Amino acid sequence: MCWTVRPAAGRRPAPPDAALRPPVTPVPPSPVSSPYTEAEIRRRLDACPKLASLESSNLALRSLLNAEQSANSQIAEVIRRDPSLSARLLRMVNSVYFGLSARINNIEEAVFFLGLRRIRELSMATPVIEELEKLQPARIPGKMWKDLWAHSVGSAILCREIISTAPVTVDDDTDYLVGLLHNIGKIVMASAFPDEIMSVANTPLHGPEQICALERELIGWDHAQIGAYFLERHQIAEEIVFAVRYHHDPGHAPCHHYFAAAVQVADILARFAGIPGGFEQVEPVSENSWKELAGWRILYGENGALDGNLPPTLKRLPAVLKGLL
Repeated sequence: MCWTVRPAAGRRPAPPDAALRPPVTPVPPSPVSSPYTEAEIRRRLDACPKLASLESSNLALRSLLNAEQSANSQIAEVIRRDPSLSARLLRMVNSVYFGLSARINNIEEAVFFLGLRRIRELSMATPVIEELEKLQPARIPGKMWKDLWAHSVGSAILCREIISTAPVTVDDDTDYLVGLLHNIGKIVMASAFPDEIMSVANTPLHGPEQICALERELIGWDHAQIGAYFLERHQIAEEIVFAVRYHHDPGHAPCHHYFAAAVQVADILARFAGIPGGFEQVEPVSENSWKELAGWRILYGENGALDGNLPPTLKRLPAVLKGLL
């Protein structure tokens, strides 16, 4: 993986505008039995199916999107071969975010309006979401899953914006994938430990630290550790695995801490924009609370402020996700 460090650009304060949800009163978790042994945790996680979408992607589409000169008609032709990707593409371009006066039903026109960057993100997110849905237990309500997908894609979009303003430059899609996959441990947990994740979902909590603490109490591992283990089984790049493992504690990441920091900040910004994590009842995020995060200090220092495209991205994010999902 290639990246270079560059000086951080100047930043100006521009806090996003989002309505806060009613407060949730935290309650202490109920007493639980001892967590599972390490061997039992690994056995259950190893029993989860491996997912092809995490190890490969549409190579034909990727080569076109990476080429310096690719006709929209060529890209559209490849997209038409994937009904799910085509449907998401049309939903997204016709969402309120784009404000088009007439509905678009032509893939080539949609490619023109969305641009290569959004098409590239869609091509990554669509197969991952569809395959991960195979792990979805029937007992978990569909809305929880939809909220989780929205939060994952929203975090991916924000991660890309955050890393573009931080002192690190990435020449591939790692900045998007770390956000998209950061909560994959919750999805795997829902398959391997359905009772425990429902217990977490039914317990009002303060925030990520309490969520992870309760997961460790119930299982022995939290969703960050579970997600990193699952991605390692798929031989995913080290920087993505470390970002997932340390996205709630980027200060302790042995390397690739910029990616872990970006995920931590993106996660809380997505919640501030009204995009919940999907599986938990947590208190609403207050404005500027992200400045207290270790990830914020890693990326921006003590006195940094939201910069670049982040404030407008936050404002339009719910509409973008409505069109996508």
